[in-house]
This record gives sequence, C-alpha cells and structure tokens, in this order.
Amino acid sequence: MEDEYAKLIRRMNPPRVTIDNNSSPDATVIQVESVNKHGILLEVVQVLSDLDLVITKAYISSDGGWFMDVFNVINPDGSKIKDEGVVNYIKKVLESDAFYVPSLTGSVGLKPSEDYTVIELAGIDRPGLLSEVSAVLTNLGCNVVNAEIWTHNARAAAVVHVTDEKTKTAVEDPKRLSTIKKLLCNVLKGNNDLKTGKMTLSTPGFTHRERRLHQIMFAERDYENVGRVEQEEKENRWRPQVSVLDCAEKDYTVITMRCRDRPKLLFDIICTLTDMQYVVFHGVVHTGKMEAYQEYYIRHIDGSPVSSEAERERVMQCLEAAIERRTSTSEALELELHTADRIGLLSDITRIFRENSLCIKRAEISTTQGGKVKDIFYVTDMTGNTPVDQKTIDSIQKQIGQQASLHVRWNSNQSPEPPPEETRMSFLFGNLFKTRPFHTLKLA
Repeated sequence: MEDEYAKLIRRMNPPRVTIDNNSSPDATVIQVESVNKHGILLEVVQVLSDLDLVITKAYISSDGGWFMDVFNVINPDGSKIKDEGVVNYIKKVLESDAFYVPSLTGSVGLKPSEDYTVIELAGIDRPGLLSEVSAVLTNLGCNVVNAEIWTHNARAAAVVHVTDEKTKTAVEDPKRLSTIKKLLCNVLKGNNDLKTGKMTLSTPGFTHRERRLHQIMFAERDYENVGRVEQEEKENRWRPQVSVLDCAEKDYTVITMRCRDRPKLLFDIICTLTDMQYVVFHGVVHTGKMEAYQEYYIRHIDGSPVSSEAERERVMQCLEAAIERRTSTSEALELELHTADRIGLLSDITRIFRENSLCIKRAEISTTQGGKVKDIFYVTDMTGNTPVDQKTIDSIQKQIGQQASLHVRWNSNQSPEPPPEETRMSFLFGNLFKTRPFHTLKLA
C-alpha cells in the first residue's frame, strides 16, 4: 500500500503533459513528466496504443524518483495528431492520477460492466478450437459481445465478454457458471491428457484486455522453445534479435532488440517487462521503414540486475514471445466481417471457417451499441500456410449471406533480411551516461 508521504509528493508534483506539433516535421511530440511509480511507463504506452497511435521514436528516463518520457507519434495514416479531441483526451488521461481511465475509442480499454460476464480461457491450440468454444457458449444460452483470441507456440488464450441471450445482462447464476466452466474446460483440454484447459472469471478490478492475454500466455509458458516450432514451420521467416547484456558500470542490465516494426510493439515489450517485475530506468526506441530498434536499461523491482545465465535466457525467451504473439499472424489472411448482431453469430461464422478448412490464428470480436458487429479473423489453411484459395473465400461469402460484408486483406509484408552477426546493433545510448543528462533529452 502506498504511504501518505508518497501521495503527498504526487499531489505536489502532478503529471505534466506537453503535446507539440511544431518541433518535428513529421510527427507529434508528446512529453510526459511525473513523479515516478512502478508501472507508469506501461500506463502511458497503453493509452497511446489504445488510440492506435504509432510510436516512431521514444526516449525513456525514470532515475531519481522522476519519470520523463518523450514520444514521437503519428496516426496510422502517417499524419500528425491534429484532432483537438484526441489531443485533449491524451492530456486529460495522462495528467490524471487514476489507474483506470475510460478509452476514447471504446476498445480494449473498456471498463468491466455489470452488463456482461468476463471469461478467460487458456489451453492447447488446435484447428476448430474457437468454433467449439463458441458453440458451447451458444448452446448454453450465452451471446459473445466482445472477445479477443490469441494463439502462439501451440497455446491459445482468450478474453471473452458474454451476456445471457434472454436478459442481455451478465450471467450470474453460480450453477450455470459452473456448467459453463466444466464444459469449456473439457473443450480446451481436448484429447490432451497432459495439460488441462483453464477457464476463469475475471477477478474484481480492471486489467487491460491485451495485457491479460500476455499474462495468460506467460502463465501457459508459451515462451518455452519460442521460435523453434515456428521456425520449423516457416524456415525463411525473419525472427527478432534480442540480447541481454551487463552494464556493470551503472549496475544495469541492458536489453537490445531488433525486429520487424508493427503496431503496438512497444506496448507488448513494456507490458512483458513490467509483468516480469522489471523496471525500465532508461530506454530508446527508433523505427525505420520496416524495422524497430529498442534498447532498455533495466533492473529487477528489488533494484538488482539480471544475475544468472538462466534468468538472462528467460528474459530473452519471454521478450521474443511477446513480439511473436502478434507477428505470428502477419502472413495470415485477414477477414473483416460487418453485419448485424444475432444470437449464435460467432458460432455460425467459426463453423463455416472450420468446414472450409480454415484455421483461426487470432480474432478480435466487437459489438457496437447499435447492434452491429465488427469481427476480424486472421486465418490460414489447416497446415498454417497461406494463401487461401479464392474459391474458399467465395464459398465463405456465399454461406454467410449477402447481408454480411466480408472484407479480405492480405498481410504479405516482407521482412528485411536479418543483418550479419558482425553488424548487429550496438548500444544506441553509447556513452550517453557520461556525456549528457537524461532530463535534457528531446526528440526531433
């Protein structure tokens, strides 16, 4: 529990946010200054990520009890942030002292509601899994209003919001919830007797949905042997480079990363480090046309650096897994469905995918207040490969009906070739500790 002195210090030094559209020719510069506390970096990055803003550069500093971050950000279309509503929202949220703030976009940051029940799922991934889960929920009289499903390294995780199909409110009957849990655990377990599927109701309070998915995957140990299975399936795939080294002079551990750039990359990295109980004291992020370079000076929350080879290896594996959880779908076919909501819709759609031999690698399910559905599915064939035959797409469109709009997008981004061993990234900070204080850093 935070002591009264720390609260007083925060009240005397409230967060300050400066948003500047003039100092950089191609990005909006956001500077955040505040009394430091564990997890504040993640909170800031989470707000920017929930707005779908792209962070092109960042400097991080949190030594001496004071937190100062500078971000260069752009909209997804590459433009600066000119919308006053978004600018005011960022300032209001980041200058507040509350742990929870409602999302401007009404997306993953939504506060738990009494109108739905939150179900968390974890288990072994296999073709048709989402179809079976949604069929069970439909048969038990539950309607899926929002959900996000991730798969990685043979594991699957999901956070699902369901309502009673009759009352349109949360499912509260203990016996019914017990039945739901029993049946879903059986589905998640499948034929694997060595690892039992898990289904839980979210605990009181609020945890960001994508952060919970990272936590669930971490608990499922999806980082073990990360890259080996995927590398066997896609031998030519460019994998992230992560190194964990000592900085004995300042008693830090230095993490350097080079990987393909993508949306929410910084959030995934900071989320993982925070949940592993590490603190980022200094950091720098720079993105090129297709690549992202990141460097962090970290210690454990107790003040100690990484102290053993086993811990070093675990940090590397977990960060690689954090990067791969989203990029595992980068070469999948993206199907975006728009239609009116109805009971059993998700069950029907996923059944159609399964009958057409498609495997769902990731999914984002959302329902608006107007009763409209926007579902995004990342699919491959049953072997995990793409492209999917055009006849299959035509068959799916025919089966779901003309009243539903199905948009097809190919995610065929080619990654750059990895650099040779001798040209891998050196420390971006260099001798920065000796030459320049962090509080003077600015991004141009």
